[in-house]
Amino acid sequence: MKELEKLNRRKALSTLLKGGLGAAAFGSMGTVSAHSEKTSTKNIKEEISKMSKKPMLMKIGCQHGGTGKENLEFLARYGVFNMDGGSPKLIEGVGWDIDDSMRKREACEKYGITLDAYHLPLSSAGIENISTPNIMLGKSPARDREIEMIQQMISVASKTGVKTLMYNTIIHVILRTEDTLDKTRGNTYYRSWNLEKSLAKNEGLTIAGKVDIDEIFERITYFLDRVIPVAEEYNVQLANHIADPPAPVGYRGITRWNSPDVFEGIKRFAQLYDSPSHGFNLCLGSTAEGLKNPRTEILPIIKWVGERKQIFNIHLRNIKGGYNDFQEVYPDNGDMDFGEIIKALRDVDYAGMVMPDHIPYHKDPASGLQGHAYAFGYIKALMHAIDMGY
Repeated sequence: MKELEKLNRRKALSTLLKGGLGAAAFGSMGTVSAHSEKTSTKNIKEEISKMSKKPMLMKIGCQHGGTGKENLEFLARYGVFNMDGGSPKLIEGVGWDIDDSMRKREACEKYGITLDAYHLPLSSAGIENISTPNIMLGKSPARDREIEMIQQMISVASKTGVKTLMYNTIIHVILRTEDTLDKTRGNTYYRSWNLEKSLAKNEGLTIAGKVDIDEIFERITYFLDRVIPVAEEYNVQLANHIADPPAPVGYRGITRWNSPDVFEGIKRFAQLYDSPSHGFNLCLGSTAEGLKNPRTEILPIIKWVGERKQIFNIHLRNIKGGYNDFQEVYPDNGDMDFGEIIKALRDVDYAGMVMPDHIPYHKDPASGLQGHAYAFGYIKALMHAIDMGY
């Protein structure tokens, strides 16, 4: 198919060039003006550019605020028509309430918003704060009962038109040490992580004790062996979030699945299964946190995962710094170039949502809404500019 597309482009190019040369030759005889000849050449270049340009398939999305009237109006107001709706009501010991899921979908549709995704109760809140802790603690038979609930949630999502389920495979919570004040951006605070400052706290082991990388992957595999067949049956994508942040081997007893080399961890996880249901909620901020030079090192990761068609969702946030020392900043003042990232995603035909994530905050009561509106506009403008070839 790709060879046929190349052949068609070559034929079209040949036709355009012949037409252009003919017009130029005709113009030299005095029938076509010099202005017309320049216009013809310009049109040829524009047509060549159109033939070689990839379409912009991705769309702006959101994972915050839920499916209530106020948030849906906010999203529609800023041109955000795809979202992660959080989670339907939990029925203890069973799974999700299908009627509540349908109500969420119908609420979104009133505003022209597509409910694309949910979050499974395997979140970044840490083992102590989720309803299915035993999956990543590796404790049977409790984890088997929790996995049965996840299987039920997959079926509910599919039956109500939700095709992507986000989840985390972590034991630690999100790791941060402090908030860094930036007076040059209106007294904004950036959530920050510094390994040395964290080690100085001497926090000791978590409730999980010591868990090495192979044990982490054993628990992940145990879980996925039982849920991927269900996800395939219901045509649902399971999108695993990058552990945030990648950390040194054995940090507080735990080696994260994407640590200490985030790209190698991504490769190992990606190659666990060859399935259309197995992939990533590729958080580019969390991935960048494991890199020494995020601006250049992030691009081959996008290319590798994207060409395997395993990017199911994108969290797009920027950082200053890198492995073991970073701050989460605004889209425009971090080390990564979002323009380069949008182009890289376009070039691998990424067609899912791109979501702002971990917006910096300030003391204005409307801080969160302001930050998201800014991020939505910034990302949408980049998409448009790149799509138009500016």
